[in-house]
Amino acid sequence: MSYILIHHPGCGSSKKGLELLKARGIEPQVRKYMSAAERLSADELKDIAKKMGGVSPRVFLREKDAAAAGLAETAGDEDVFAAMAENPKLIQRPIGIHGKKAVLGRPNERLLDIA
Repeated sequence: MSYILIHHPGCGSSKKGLELLKARGIEPQVRKYMSAAERLSADELKDIAKKMGGVSPRVFLREKDAAAAGLAETAGDEDVFAAMAENPKLIQRPIGIHGKKAVLGRPNERLLDIA
């Protein structure tokens, strides 16, 4: 079972998360979700939320970018998933996925919790 890292190479925290995993001998499959070819669909985002324990997508929403993108604070989960799929800048990173579990790597050490 492979470890998948939802990663943005332009983000310092995401880079540190990838370095941490590699330092621990984990070579994750890297998904550069900001790339048009590797974007996450709303269904994939829902699956990530489920693997995080059924959390709201707001757990891994970049709140500061949400307001700028016009996403209302009162938007429901379906609208948040759709907005994140449409605008991947709204997704907090890095996110680790391993089997039936997923975790937001904030702080980065949390990525090891599911390794």
